[in-house]
Amino acid sequence: RLLWGSTVIQSVGFGMERISLGWLIFEMTDSVFMLGVASAANMAPFFFLGIVSGAVADWANRRLFVRFLILACGVSAGLMALLLLTGVVQVWHVLGLAVLTGIISAFLITVRQAYIYDITGPDHALNGMALSSVSNSLGRIGGALLGGVIISILGIGVQYLVVTASYGFAAVVLMGTRDVGQAAVGERSSVVENLVSYVQLLRVNSILMTLMLMTAAIEIFGFSHHTLLPVFARDVLGVGAIGLGVMTAVGHTGGVLGVMVLANLGDFRRKGLLVFVITTAFGLGLMAFSIATQMLFFLAILAWINGCAMSLDTLNRTLMQANVTDEQRGRAMGSWTFSIGTGPVGMLGVGALGGVLGAPGALLVNGAILAFLGVSAAVGLPKMRRLP
Repeated sequence: RLLWGSTVIQSVGFGMERISLGWLIFEMTDSVFMLGVASAANMAPFFFLGIVSGAVADWANRRLFVRFLILACGVSAGLMALLLLTGVVQVWHVLGLAVLTGIISAFLITVRQAYIYDITGPDHALNGMALSSVSNSLGRIGGALLGGVIISILGIGVQYLVVTASYGFAAVVLMGTRDVGQAAVGERSSVVENLVSYVQLLRVNSILMTLMLMTAAIEIFGFSHHTLLPVFARDVLGVGAIGLGVMTAVGHTGGVLGVMVLANLGDFRRKGLLVFVITTAFGLGLMAFSIATQMLFFLAILAWINGCAMSLDTLNRTLMQANVTDEQRGRAMGSWTFSIGTGPVGMLGVGALGGVLGAPGALLVNGAILAFLGVSAAVGLPKMRRLP
């Protein structure tokens, strides 16, 4: 309960920070491509540090490490608030702090996902991951709505002050945790030993490798749609910063509904097949953006694809940890972090496509690729299809 509550509070700050970064860069540069650059800067550390974060997660005391990482996120947000409120902020400041936040988040996400499994154990892992996704989405809903209002009324500098306070409060809540969890590793190897064994793990575990590749493809062609939301808000639908907050909140609401449906499936025995079905549905939803010219239709599609996105996220994290030993679960989550670290490729790509084809056209292309991937993987990967 403490971890869940802390995640909700921290996600409020994250949701505010997410829309702030895109809005700030778009206002400063008026460039769709720079939106992709900013998002890529924030996500690039996931790729470069994903493997390292997994080795660290299998070595560190995960209960304690999560607290320090959340506080570090608060420090980064505080620096951004200082630059904005003093009026000295430049584009390179924003990009540099986006990288710093990405570095901290790469470790935070890996460690927290492994800690969730520590607490729930294998029998309730899917429900634990689903609850984690719900807490993330609930916080981001509140953060997106609050963020849009604060930016419009008080300015983006005050927004980052509130983000800083959110991270600090989340760390305080975690001070109440006392247990390392029922499935925590008893004996830990050093970070160097964990890194060496990582190569062997990926070489012999074909399921983990396949899940990594699937996660990367979904990140590149699916999750990158968030990069273009400021363009839809300002140029396609004309709803401004408050509209961007509403759009983001509705998307996260769809994510909550998606993972709630997933959690109610219980210990569903065809999780591998479900990954391919939802991937295809995700792609078809992205394609529908090309015909969305009304706000209500746009919001309905946004809720749908975010439900697919969060469900896939939860399924992949669960399957990765379920197919390794307890001693390797941090590395499994490092593999997931590494995979989502390929997101900058998608962000830069969708930004470039958006500059040429427009935002709807870019998502039409990405959606078609993702739908094809879901269908072809379902046909060509029978071992994955049968994963329980």
